[in-house]
Amino acid sequence: NLEAPEIPVYSVKGHKEIINSIDGVGGLGIGEGAPEIVTGSRDGTVKVWDPRQKDTPVANMEPAEGESKRDCWTVAFGNAYNQEERVVCAGYDNGDIKLFDLKTMSLRWETSIKNGVRKPENLERRRLQGDLFVAFQYLKGAYRKAGEGLFRMSGSDRTRGSGAKLEAQKSTIWQVRHLPQNRDIFMTSGGAGSLHLWKYEYPAQRSRKDSEGAEMGVAGSVSLLQNVTLSTQPISSLDWSPDKKGLCVCGAFDQTVRVLIVTKLNKV
Repeated sequence: NLEAPEIPVYSVKGHKEIINSIDGVGGLGIGEGAPEIVTGSRDGTVKVWDPRQKDTPVANMEPAEGESKRDCWTVAFGNAYNQEERVVCAGYDNGDIKLFDLKTMSLRWETSIKNGVRKPENLERRRLQGDLFVAFQYLKGAYRKAGEGLFRMSGSDRTRGSGAKLEAQKSTIWQVRHLPQNRDIFMTSGGAGSLHLWKYEYPAQRSRKDSEGAEMGVAGSVSLLQNVTLSTQPISSLDWSPDKKGLCVCGAFDQTVRVLIVTKLNKV
């Protein structure tokens, strides 16, 4: 509660090691999605917490017996179009991406990409049915954009997709955030203290058949709109305002929080 910050509204000892990532479903403004948070940790576990239930997670996804423990770098909620349906997408240090179905408490889908996954994002569509996630590689600055999509499922169908890949920045990519008012616009933040603003262009054909006759998604293209260097240190966090178009905030290793405004987005 920002009006009384001395005492936390909810506090729990959640993991045995560092918590790398956190995401929330509650407060979407339309009443859907349980008021929960999800955490991913270096201890290899992904846990879902309900502030109304003290001390114990409502869901705990951990490595199976005999399975090696991987550092969970990032988590994101999705598919929260009603009070029952939720999924969690988790990315790991070895490039694994796993989609957990919280209704059935099962692993719905998984894949692996090169290098660690720093941030999957659901294009601000977490409240809609179906899952369309973006993932980008952490180590080499390569960004994969989902264009109907890199990782997409609709209901129980598992649609095969392709990704548009670009060298987004010369340094490590720490964050990617899509504009809430226009999911085709997104910002990446880099290890050199820079921000890059991008626009995704849809392909003329949204799907095609591969050599075996199976339907698969077609990736579009991505163009750089603007870039700026704000710090000599990595910009590790970034978020857009859901209310004021173009207003964003970022935090960097130089211990500075910066509030920015991007103009003329309505003309892009």
